[in-house]
Amino acid sequence: MANWADIEQHAKSWIYEAGEKIRQSFQNELSIQTKSNPDDLVTNMDKETEQYLISKINETYPEHRILGEEGFGNEIQSLEGIVWIVDPIDGTMNFVHQQRNFAISIGIYEDGIGKIGLIYDVVHDELYHAVRGNGAYMNDIRLPKLKDVPLNEAVIALNATWVMENRRIDHNLLIPIAKAVRGTRSYGSATLEFAYVASGRLDAYITLRLAPWDFAAGLILLEEVGASATTLKGEKISLLGQNSIFVAKKGIHSTILKDYLHK
Repeated sequence: MANWADIEQHAKSWIYEAGEKIRQSFQNELSIQTKSNPDDLVTNMDKETEQYLISKINETYPEHRILGEEGFGNEIQSLEGIVWIVDPIDGTMNFVHQQRNFAISIGIYEDGIGKIGLIYDVVHDELYHAVRGNGAYMNDIRLPKLKDVPLNEAVIALNATWVMENRRIDHNLLIPIAKAVRGTRSYGSATLEFAYVASGRLDAYITLRLAPWDFAAGLILLEEVGASATTLKGEKISLLGQNSIFVAKKGIHSTILKDYLHK
């Protein structure tokens, strides 16, 4: 039987150590490559951070499996057993251009059930963390259950790229949402946008395409504060593939889903 307290402490220790390595790298020259397109960047620090985390997990928990963004983990076809889902640097473009607005993300699942979620804002030294059933925290501060606000008072995360043009959903559905809310924001890091919804800094987050390492930790945090999380069609999110994502305070989620996305 897994000792989740020990796993949590190890994961926190490793994510802090990885964050310190990243901070120290700011004074060094980065090696930058592209992945799927010229705007999809990966640096030597992405790779080194993932390799560091994987080496620690394998050394301490050799029976666990790992799904990592940069491909240094296992080939994961199912979520049987304990699986770590790791994003070494989410928001690489921000990391390269701004040296802020990026995070390390670790979600730990057992048989498909989220057990531990960690999102570490390295620059601001803010660790958002949750253990299933024990609430969510930012550092030592417990995050309260989310309270709904009217849609016209809501601030949501929505990337302008999706509003202007996309192929997965009629972009005309998103324009009325942007007009109905108080404001929109885009931070360029999905994991931070999940953390900001969980902490109440944002009221919702909508995006049309995310991979498991982008949302694995965030889903665990959101469950602990009473948020709703589905695809834009209102369907369950798959942890083994790409999804559209719609996470929000419950009232806002139901309103947008009924009145704007499913007209």
